[in-house]
Amino acid sequence: MTAPLLQADCVSRTYGGGLLGAHTLALDGFSLSIGTGKPSITAVVGESGSGKTTLARVLLGLTTPTSGTVRYRGEDITRLSREARRAYRTDIQAIFQDPYGVFNPFYRVDHVLTTPVRKFGLASSRAEGRELIEQALRTVGLRPEEILGRYPHQLSGGQRQRTMVARALLLKPKIIIADEPVSMVDASLRATILGSLRRLTDEFGISILYITHDLATAWQVSDNIIVMYRATAVEAGSAETVVKSPAHPYTRLLVGSIPQVSLTRDWLSTEADAQRPGDRDAACRFADRCVSAMAVCRSERPLLSRIGPRHAAACHLHRQHAQLAAEDLNDVLA
Repeated sequence: MTAPLLQADCVSRTYGGGLLGAHTLALDGFSLSIGTGKPSITAVVGESGSGKTTLARVLLGLTTPTSGTVRYRGEDITRLSREARRAYRTDIQAIFQDPYGVFNPFYRVDHVLTTPVRKFGLASSRAEGRELIEQALRTVGLRPEEILGRYPHQLSGGQRQRTMVARALLLKPKIIIADEPVSMVDASLRATILGSLRRLTDEFGISILYITHDLATAWQVSDNIIVMYRATAVEAGSAETVVKSPAHPYTRLLVGSIPQVSLTRDWLSTEADAQRPGDRDAACRFADRCVSAMAVCRSERPLLSRIGPRHAAACHLHRQHAQLAAEDLNDVLA
């Protein structure tokens, strides 16, 4: 059986320690395989501090997990040979939240595009490299004559972000990990960038892990959604199922917070927003905000249970269903 292209196996990451000994659990026993089967977009959704960016950094090899293993084609990424690491860096590309932070303001925009062409030997001549760059820019909806030769500050935020999408496309990766790629872009340009990501999957066969706090854009662009809360996955399934039939109280809160076209709906205020004193140490990490919290929520940690063919949730409201093994999460997202 062929090993998944990229796999996180029960990965955890803890920050802190030092003199005061305080620790923060940023990621807790997270397992996921990407690059198996048909290319798709999987959104990882959650509020700030839920562990989304830590997950992205661990998968990209930028952060070492405290426990667990990240594997590329079955091999631990910390033990890859030089050749395998080069292949890993080619197959797995990243798009970050702040496009301006990726550019060196002293170089023209061309620099971030010509560098991968040169370092990875993508073209046999300068003319061929130029053609590859121009083609990638056109693919993401940019005109090369309006981008090349300019400095980063001369481009809009949307142009800079789409340039980074084009840079990732140059290497023809198998997976792109996009960490909040539209959060710093004007609302009018978000649909354009999300459309570019969708095109990368549909036309170029690139799987995308789309990390966002915005459930509305996740539903718009993704095939599957994983909802995270306090370092762990609390719900997963097809985008249609998770948004239209949310099973976890936290997901319901997220869905209820999406603004609707109504002048009377008070979407900013929900009953679940009220903090429940004394529940901070509950086994269920959402118990302090959950209107459905029960006694069992304070003593037993809920585990992911399969509640449908393409739907799983970690909530005691569904404890009558069979628990889902970590390695079976991909069956839910298939």
